[in-house]
Amino acid sequence: MSSVTLDKMLGIEYPVIAAPMFLISNTKMIIAALQNGITAAFPALNYRSDAELRAAIAEIRAATSKPFGVNLIVNKSNLKYKGQLDTLAELKVDFIITSLGSPKEVINTCKPLGIKVFCDVVDLEYAKKVESLGADALIAVNNRAGGHAGNTSPEQLVATLKANCSIPIISAGGIAYGADIRNIMNQGAAGVSVGTIFIACDEADITPEYKQAMVEYGEKDIVRTTKLSGSALTVINTPYVQQLGTKANFLERLLNKNKRLKKYVKMLLAFRGMKKVEKAAFGATYKTVWCAGPAIEHVKSIRPMGEIVRTLTREFDQAKTA
Repeated sequence: MSSVTLDKMLGIEYPVIAAPMFLISNTKMIIAALQNGITAAFPALNYRSDAELRAAIAEIRAATSKPFGVNLIVNKSNLKYKGQLDTLAELKVDFIITSLGSPKEVINTCKPLGIKVFCDVVDLEYAKKVESLGADALIAVNNRAGGHAGNTSPEQLVATLKANCSIPIISAGGIAYGADIRNIMNQGAAGVSVGTIFIACDEADITPEYKQAMVEYGEKDIVRTTKLSGSALTVINTPYVQQLGTKANFLERLLNKNKRLKKYVKMLLAFRGMKKVEKAAFGATYKTVWCAGPAIEHVKSIRPMGEIVRTLTREFDQAKTA
């Protein structure tokens, strides 16, 4: 195992992050996670205004003193990025997870404040870059992750990063049971980020249809689409997704390759994609686009968040003595 594990880094009981999930993670889920021995993060973009973001952080802190984090999209598609970073720095959240861009400004802002910065990476090249910038840990996003997944297996990605990087590695993707955490940590991970198995929790403010789909669909039903954000996203292969197709069309590809237009096209695609995902999460229409990873195979019922966490951590403890 890594000499510095996630639980030691943050002062928590178990080396687990309840992953930030766009339009899914909320304060109720975060609080339940924190009260049951793990940490959690939510996407800043889950809150439309600065006032709502501040209120969410205040609500969590009123319920528990345990550490939690916020996920920041750090590329130009996130027009709220600068303001969000300023607020998170002012309120001194415990850690920030950066995604889809350079974390340089986040690291430079947060380091002097004692805020840890964990960076999403999918390969060694980018991992080396963020390590050189001063990242505190790597979120190793593998090909078993939900949402924006990588292309490398959990084991291979952790092994590659472990051999070439000196900061802790948090494996993201493919965790369904406590034994999965133990196995990947035995291979060098400092902890894990877990998302999919928490989607079908009582506290998630998504449609009953989405939650039921998490129970009824399996790993074979997970596909990747570039229709939503311009980047590959893993979703449940519902009838609507089959009708929509999973490949960006000719115009989308053409514009995305035009250097002068690329920034604006990415912003447009990201906006369009978020609106589609938002409609699916809250609209319960026939146009259903629901994110999930292969661990959906192991979601068998809709349960309270705390119960799902306790099951996972109990299995983790049992795996130690097995």
